Amino acid sequence: MDLGSVEAEWHEYSRGWNRKTDEVIGEAMVTIYVNGVELATIMCTPREQNLLGLGFLKNEGIIDRLDEVDHVHIGGNGCCVDVWLTRAFKEPERKITTSGCGSGVTFSDPMEAIEPLQDSMQVDPEELASLLNHLHTPESLHARAGGVHTAGLTDGKKVLLIAEDIGRHNTIDRLAGACLVKAQETRGLILLTTGRISSEMLRKGYAMGCPIITSRTSPTSLSIQLADAAGITLVGYARRGKLRVYTHPQRLGAEEG
Repeated sequence: MDLGSVEAEWHEYSRGWNRKTDEVIGEAMVTIYVNGVELATIMCTPREQNLLGLGFLKNEGIIDRLDEVDHVHIGGNGCCVDVWLTRAFKEPERKITTSGCGSGVTFSDPMEAIEPLQDSMQVDPEELASLLNHLHTPESLHARAGGVHTAGLTDGKKVLLIAEDIGRHNTIDRLAGACLVKAQETRGLILLTTGRISSEMLRKGYAMGCPIITSRTSPTSLSIQLADAAGITLVGYARRGKLRVYTHPQRLGAEEG
């Protein structure tokens, strides 16, 4: 069975009681080490922890390219991700606990000045809303066990990569890690997510160079401010041909102002 889920039993009531056995989503505490230094502990789905670790370092600005990594070792029954760099590493002085599922961790100040993305991407609003439907495939963890968030990258026509995790932040880090390993450029692509877009989610999308970030649910007030400053089109409540554009609507064919 895939490590992303485990077998569980329960009593189910539906006009009478029945005993059921099926999959539920896995959850574990995973600690990321860099050059032997403990960096962060994350509650996540215990699956492809190497991608989670690499993507976390990429989105936090600790690495930029895969050739900065000497090797990655997963130990402790999957609960430790040791990333060894080809250079020295200095631990960030400031750690910020985020509003993520299980309390995420970031080393970036969400109010730090950012340069606006310059991207002329255009996408049809109905097509953008429909792309979110492709995040949940029949073989996905969501279909098998439920209880997960999903994120994906799209060029506006098809979904290129998908990542799943119990933590919405983790899905974006997993995407970044997968793109590093696959040599997939993220800049200029659209970030899709099933989770709420908070400021740290917005910062991760900005770090990946995504000019459009779209969610099935809501953004926070700070993420709207950051998206406006970062030149990112922030879209929420995208479903069944409807959506809300909070910043830079011109990329979806609407007029600003």
